[in-house]
Amino acid sequence: MAAIVQTEYGRVHGSSENGLSVYRGIPYAAPPVGDLRFRVARPHSGWDDVLDCESFRPIAPQIPNEALDAMIGAAPQEQSEDCLFLNIWTPGTDDAARPVMVWIHGGAFTIGCGSEGLYNGRMLASRGDVVVVTINYRLGALGFLHLPALEESNFGMRDQVAALRWVRDNIASFGGDPGNITIFGESAGGMSVASLMGSPEATGLFHRAIPQSGAGHHGIEDVQAVEHGRMFCDHLGVNPDDAEALQSASVEDIVAAQAKLEEQMLYVAMEAGKQPEMPFRPVIDGEFLTEMPIDAVRAGQAAGVSALIGCLDEESKLFAAMVPTEPPNEEDAVAVMDGLHGDGQRLYDIYRAAREARGESITPYEIQTAASGDELFRVPAIRLLDAQSQHSDQTWCYLFDWKSPMLDGALGSCHALDIPFVFGTHGVASAFAGEGVAANALAELTMDTWLAFARTGDPSTGNLPWPKWDAETRQTVVLGESARIEDDFRGEEVAAWDGVL
Repeated sequence: MAAIVQTEYGRVHGSSENGLSVYRGIPYAAPPVGDLRFRVARPHSGWDDVLDCESFRPIAPQIPNEALDAMIGAAPQEQSEDCLFLNIWTPGTDDAARPVMVWIHGGAFTIGCGSEGLYNGRMLASRGDVVVVTINYRLGALGFLHLPALEESNFGMRDQVAALRWVRDNIASFGGDPGNITIFGESAGGMSVASLMGSPEATGLFHRAIPQSGAGHHGIEDVQAVEHGRMFCDHLGVNPDDAEALQSASVEDIVAAQAKLEEQMLYVAMEAGKQPEMPFRPVIDGEFLTEMPIDAVRAGQAAGVSALIGCLDEESKLFAAMVPTEPPNEEDAVAVMDGLHGDGQRLYDIYRAAREARGESITPYEIQTAASGDELFRVPAIRLLDAQSQHSDQTWCYLFDWKSPMLDGALGSCHALDIPFVFGTHGVASAFAGEGVAANALAELTMDTWLAFARTGDPSTGNLPWPKWDAETRQTVVLGESARIEDDFRGEEVAAWDGVL
């Protein structure tokens, strides 16, 4: 058994594993149940006895994505509205004041949890002598429903803020330094990181940030969020002005209704060749967010925060594989790109010429998925780099081009492929991530890079000095079969989005 630790809410004990003390399922806020459903997280009332924190606690209610779970080897977990827990891996509950890394999971704000096997903090904590924290937060309608009748909003994002406050106030007792906290997350987790960078409510709660495949363009305006809320209520069969009915609806009905809305806005759109839209995401509510996160960061909201920002080279190939359709012809691809950009033919021609000049595939499928990935991830990442570099001289850019062996290589360097290398858990999902000497070397380099950044704000390692981000040269460190520095990587394609994104 690991040492008993006193937290602000009560004492906890964990387990001793592989030279680490591990604490699973620590409550960081009051259970958001009953009258606290659709309310901002409240402080926990505490407990008297020593709380057993050797096992993970329930995750937020959700309908798992079976196709994605099969890819990464995820197992079903118990679900409950009582889900506001965090997990800690630490080399010691002493006064060593280690860097702290807080992971915010992804999943389109509707699926995921901090207890996923891919997010095991053991390798990072051991390799870097850091404290790793993973968190749950409310998802879907329970986390992001925005309606005037509810009076409060952004429940899931404010759960993240509550978790960060808990870390600030308690992590010293777990051997961590509350003055050196890095937040990192992927996909919706990366969007969460960027949203926290842009939120006045999160000011001072972290010092470094790594948004992976998610940046600052994904907030939703108040009016649009209310419309999504009304669409959700239609599926639920509840009047959107009836707060009591929403409070009393069964969690099963809520999750089923949000799944119908997500199907409508995500998967039907993808099958029709349109860009998918997440129905639930951070809301520009005038409080948690007063403007789009990218605009807040551009104005200096995250001034002084070190930032390591990037994505993967072929992000959209994961989504294409999850919703298989016939490969597009040029006309189909141009129509999709028209919806992304406004001038699909011009965009198509730019991508085709740039790719052909580099000797890359110029099939309509390759061009369309490249443009889709740039619109969703790469160009927003570059805009966030440009914005933050005006307010922090520790701003850095990476790009992963390691390719998955799954589906005979069809996934390429797709969305989420960086996660197992960041955590050193690629062995858990070797069919997806790959294995062997090169995969092991990439995992070691990636972990060392993330750890160096968490320690000092500079991702440079002994073998790889990093250039700081410069909006003119756009030097990017590319991580894959080898590590290299590229100037203005795929610059022709990126330039095509000027004035659009």
